[in-house]
Amino acid sequence: MSSPPTERVASARSRVGSDHGVRIIDTPAVRVHHPADLMGSVLSLVGIAVVVVLSAYAHGTTRGIAEDVRGVADIVRNLVIFPIAVLEWIVTVAAPIAVLAELFWRRLIRQAAEAVLGAIVALLSARLAIWLIETWAITALQNEFSVWANGSWAVTIPPLLAAVAGMLTASGTRSRRRSAGWSWNFLWIVLGVAMITGLITLPGALLTVLIGRASGLALRYAFGVQSERAYGRALVEGIRRAGFAPTRLIRVRDVGADGNDTGELVTDLAAIAITRAGDNRVYAMTTADGERLDVVALDGDRQVVGFLTRLWRSMRLRGIEGRAVVSLRQAAERAALLSYAAWSAGVCTPRLLGMAEAEDSMLLIQQHARGAVPVRDLPPEALSDDVLDAVWEQLAIAHSAGLTHRAITSDVVLVNMRPNACPPDAPARTHHEPGAPVVLLTGWENGDVASSELARRIDVATLLTVLALKVGPERAVASAVRTIPDDLATIGPLLQPIAFPRATRDEARENRHMMGELREALLARLPKAVVEPERIVRFGARTILMIVLGIAAAFAVITSLNLEQVLDAVRQASPVWALVAFVLGLVTFVGSALAMVAFAPIKLSVWRTTLVQAAAAYLSLAAPAAVGPAALNMRMLTRRGVSNALSVASVGLVQLAQFVTTMLMLVGLSIATGTDQLGKSLPPRTILLAIAVIAVAAAALMLVPSARHWASERVVPIWQTTWPRLVQLIGQPRRFVVAIGGSLLMSLGYVGAFWASLAAFGQADRLSLVDIAIVYLLGNAVGAMVPVPGGLGTVETALSLALAGAGIPIAIATPTVLVFRAVTFWARIPIGWVAMRRLQRTGEL
Repeated sequence: MSSPPTERVASARSRVGSDHGVRIIDTPAVRVHHPADLMGSVLSLVGIAVVVVLSAYAHGTTRGIAEDVRGVADIVRNLVIFPIAVLEWIVTVAAPIAVLAELFWRRLIRQAAEAVLGAIVALLSARLAIWLIETWAITALQNEFSVWANGSWAVTIPPLLAAVAGMLTASGTRSRRRSAGWSWNFLWIVLGVAMITGLITLPGALLTVLIGRASGLALRYAFGVQSERAYGRALVEGIRRAGFAPTRLIRVRDVGADGNDTGELVTDLAAIAITRAGDNRVYAMTTADGERLDVVALDGDRQVVGFLTRLWRSMRLRGIEGRAVVSLRQAAERAALLSYAAWSAGVCTPRLLGMAEAEDSMLLIQQHARGAVPVRDLPPEALSDDVLDAVWEQLAIAHSAGLTHRAITSDVVLVNMRPNACPPDAPARTHHEPGAPVVLLTGWENGDVASSELARRIDVATLLTVLALKVGPERAVASAVRTIPDDLATIGPLLQPIAFPRATRDEARENRHMMGELREALLARLPKAVVEPERIVRFGARTILMIVLGIAAAFAVITSLNLEQVLDAVRQASPVWALVAFVLGLVTFVGSALAMVAFAPIKLSVWRTTLVQAAAAYLSLAAPAAVGPAALNMRMLTRRGVSNALSVASVGLVQLAQFVTTMLMLVGLSIATGTDQLGKSLPPRTILLAIAVIAVAAAALMLVPSARHWASERVVPIWQTTWPRLVQLIGQPRRFVVAIGGSLLMSLGYVGAFWASLAAFGQADRLSLVDIAIVYLLGNAVGAMVPVPGGLGTVETALSLALAGAGIPIAIATPTVLVFRAVTFWARIPIGWVAMRRLQRTGEL
């Protein structure tokens, strides 16, 4: 038990003096690289880009604002007593001297040198910006930064004012440097008066400050800033303000400490788990009463990293709501709230005893889980079935109170083999048998109160993965079925590493087969459970890169167009042929449905399967090409009791049949239109050479053992599941013919829609049917290789370039492709939405 608060305060007051009298073993950080400085520098660079773009393409707006500001010039001239020259002297001479004097007075010699360097970098950057604008900028951009001076127009970005902004930024924040605070005020006044009197433009004033800010913040991050974290006396005084009387504070690390009496405190696994789970400073504290407590120090310079991580995950993941926790105090108060809530709900967790603020740190003092060991450091045999059940019981208690953890790793689940290890004053609702091990659930600072169902599902999926990585999928699922069977039916789609916290995600990715084995174990226990991964990622780094490349390619095509020719072509387009293309696009739903019905291992309704293919058109807004139909077909089969492996094999056969029948269609069209047409339609020699080079490179990669192993891991399992199903279907000629016919119907529907789109612009006679088929298939294949939803942008660009290469003018090829995509992609989305709603309402999906 802890000492009474009154005794703690009295003891703390008695020890306050010139010497804090506490033995401290620590390694203070002298300088830290503040992530906020890096973010501020990047935002300043973004601001510079925005100012330049607005000046170039929205110069009417910026000039209008400047004119409005100059409209009050007479009033400002009456208010400004000092001449502009006097104000400039105060900013460029007096302010830097005052700032440097304050830094020298505080003996911050290094920071003074960095402030001078920041001024030099900003000055050079301003001069570089002037040179770039004068030399390379377009006329409109030059005009926005130019003022009339000495009988000519000159680009004006005051280098001295930019240098002052760089110095003030590098010297420190306004709140900690009084001279910097009033210097910033004078700088803004000077820029405002200069803009009103016509000595500088609005974009020039903004660019001046942004250049200084970017330069100063970049230097601060590169060289680091003086640490403002609580160490030594500040740390001790903060703990005493919380009502505790420390006698010894030892920094917890993974290595031993000096002295025989501190090694056990430093290497205590429960305390080490706190440092690994939260990336915070942790101290083993011994009080005057001999009590062992943990002190967790949350540092202000680390909060920006946490905020950016949460913001990125909330933007990237679907249904993962972000939290606006920016300040250090907000983070500490949230950690305290969750800790109190979990303890009050009956979760066996160390109780938070107090908190205090010290320098740029918030201190949380909590009970120590003496003798507890994190699951990460336990051998698998130590996790008996009783221990696993106790782990699930703790999570169930939290969920019943509306709490979610959101950061479950192998470091936050602790096991104590000693009986009665849970704090005796905890209002636990768990009844342990005498001598049974006790499970503690810690690290609640990232959790939520009044949480959503999705958050609870992610908690269950994460904990199931943590236990499966330790004891195997079968035992982990069995323990969950014994304890929380009702919560397992809906977690299968969330068994994805991307949904887990970083530590759990890294462990899951190291064991690549674990997720598949875990889904199979879940299906073995709950045959009706849904285990197909749910798409929770909006985008990834590869998607962003491909989108940028696609936009760049589309921009290159658009800028090369003659817009007048494009508009003339659109006006002359035939709406009747566009309607024909739309109808032929709808035929592809029937063809895809027939192939799916033929390859399915169970009897399917052609009408309902067609609705599923139509629903995939709506799903294509969020999934790359061909991924949406495959995912919905697999879900349709598994909802009807087909195993996951057999569903994958059936869908794989559909895609294989589409590829084979497409090749057969090309050969058939060539024979039907003339034996020499296929040869005339082959790509030019350079393309054939490129294909040959790619084939040789792929063959060479197969000679590398690691590449060959990587390819076999992905191809062999698919082939092993698909080949037996293919052999079975070959023995059923009727089904096989229906499958091939459906695949041909789908390919003919798309090629026919593409031909009708060309006919709408009077260009169908310029290419043979084989040429049209090859242009469509190659262009669509190249565009679909980029993993963007629906192939947006990439398919249009690839088809336009393919038509242009076949001899269709780019001014006509572009609207032709846009019409084709409008009738075969955009116009089908409402139909897909209606189909999706109906299938969901009837329980088909």
